[in-house]
Amino acid sequence: MTVLADPTPDALDALRRIAGGGVREGDDMAAYLAEPRDLFQGHAQFVLRPDTTEQVAEIVRHCANHRIGIIPYGGGTGLVGGQLTSDGPAPVILSLERMNRIRAVIPEEGALIAEAGVILQDIQQAADEAGRLFPLSLAAQGSCRIGGNLATNAGGVQVLRYGNARDLCLGIEAVLPNGEILRGLKTLRKDNTGYDLRHLLIGAEGTLGVITAAALKLFPKPAATVTAMLAVPSPAVAIRLLRHLQDRLGDNVTAFELIKDQGIRFLEGWMEFTDPLGDNPPWRVLTEITGAGDLEDRAEAAMAEAFEAELATDGALASSEAQRAAMWNIREHLPEGNRRTGSISSHDISLPIGRVAGFLDTAAPRVHAIDQSLRINCFGHLGDGNLHFNVFPPEGRRHRDYDNLRAEVKGTIHDLVDEMGGSVSAEHGIGRLKTGDLVKYGDPAKLAAMRAIKAALDPHGIMNPGAVLT
Repeated sequence: MTVLADPTPDALDALRRIAGGGVREGDDMAAYLAEPRDLFQGHAQFVLRPDTTEQVAEIVRHCANHRIGIIPYGGGTGLVGGQLTSDGPAPVILSLERMNRIRAVIPEEGALIAEAGVILQDIQQAADEAGRLFPLSLAAQGSCRIGGNLATNAGGVQVLRYGNARDLCLGIEAVLPNGEILRGLKTLRKDNTGYDLRHLLIGAEGTLGVITAAALKLFPKPAATVTAMLAVPSPAVAIRLLRHLQDRLGDNVTAFELIKDQGIRFLEGWMEFTDPLGDNPPWRVLTEITGAGDLEDRAEAAMAEAFEAELATDGALASSEAQRAAMWNIREHLPEGNRRTGSISSHDISLPIGRVAGFLDTAAPRVHAIDQSLRINCFGHLGDGNLHFNVFPPEGRRHRDYDNLRAEVKGTIHDLVDEMGGSVSAEHGIGRLKTGDLVKYGDPAKLAAMRAIKAALDPHGIMNPGAVLT
């Protein structure tokens, strides 16, 4: 693979001309060189902000010819350093923010076509105005962009029913590393014509091309929504509760979120809210059930049975949209509570659902064997086995005081995840933070195939250099 070059002034001037007025440099690009956890500080020649796919293609062709690295950039909300680099020749950042048009809403086909720079919340709103639902839902939905959501195969709180971002995508328009435009924006549910390049680009984190637009699936809006927050005796019982609700309600169970008491205590330090459960039980779940017909009666009956079977010990049922929003507000602010507290090591992991409880029973003692004073906050999407297992210093201490323990804590958790047949990256991706983990825990045959694909599509290594594959 060709080594990237330090671009000449003439090559950079040509990129400025291609982007027209869509260039930011110097102090104006500072926001593009930081990331939410302050783990990385990036560098770049400048930020290019094209507003058409043809401009993107011209930029990529020029960078390929001059061996200039490109970092595709969405909303900058990624948590694994996939959107910036501090190593090697300074790349150009290719922001899709000006490509923010919704090209078509087709309710009769259950489809919407959006450019990569459209903010996720704007897609949700456009679907809603058309009487449809776009179910991808993330805490960062007010700032993340659909191109980045697809590039990282984002998950969120409704994966249980609707799947990850890749499951919500019908077609992709993208610029490949040689500057060719892949025009795949069909809204077909069946298209069995060879390799599905859509799924190759989704989750590739910008290393195989630049997603410029996508055809997305829309769904009927649910006629009824039941939201409840329930105290559970343990994660093992929470899993039994999930199975009970699914047995009674099937695919109407849309979300099932596990929350530890530590997360609520973190919120209490800076956020005003009313806890629906009052006494902050050690474990709770937030569940949402959506559908039509007699759903509310069936959901309430299923929850009554759960109480009788001691699968839940306390609970609150939202009786209004305001109460529902308040419950979700607690869940959606858990990551911010973590950030404000400052973790020693954060882990986005997934496990077979049947092994989640065993993992939690084993992980805490292993962390406390490193240092008994460490605090653990675990929350996540129990319905699909995705946990955010984060380790914090004792109250009154700063996470920087424990930098010497970060690698040991991370290795301990990831080793256990691997032992239990899980994944060390559930929904955040690999980026640059987890490239070593991919090598350590990844399947050798898969890694070899990934490298071969990268070399075939991006022989000069210009696309997001250093991300995913070192």
